[in-house]
Amino acid sequence: VNNAGTIRREDALAFTEKDWDEVIDLNLKSVFFLSQAVAKQFIAQGQGGKIINIASMLSFQGGIRVPSYTASKSGVLGITRLLANEWAAQGINVNAIAPGYMATNNTQQLRDDEQRSQEILDRIPAGRWGVPEDLQGPVVFLASAASDYVNGHTLAVDGGWLAR
Repeated sequence: VNNAGTIRREDALAFTEKDWDEVIDLNLKSVFFLSQAVAKQFIAQGQGGKIINIASMLSFQGGIRVPSYTASKSGVLGITRLLANEWAAQGINVNAIAPGYMATNNTQQLRDDEQRSQEILDRIPAGRWGVPEDLQGPVVFLASAASDYVNGHTLAVDGGWLAR
């Protein structure tokens, strides 16, 4: 499971190259090269394997004030598809999970802003922020034999946000 990630919040006009590079390197570059390393090991073992990337609902949307995060998570969706296409023949399934608004340190600033937090909650059909435990079932499914014919898919776990 490629789960490392970071975010920087700033208007696109004021966003720095340093912030861009740090987010892209961690959120996108590391996903590719860690996937490559584990795929080489899976191939050497000859039994295939499962790779689960952590994308974001912003893999499907533009976002606001998070240019490098949106670009990196859109890239995770694309890399997931590319690697699935290339490695399926070796028995390697590559999929992703796209969490919605989760109560983590990445969203602390949003949750601390009472007005913005309420605006977000008003749009989530489930009526609550997600918690990391909401990702357990999807990860277990994608890591299990139950998903052997699922490849290149990005599963939204967002309380219904994208359905709105």
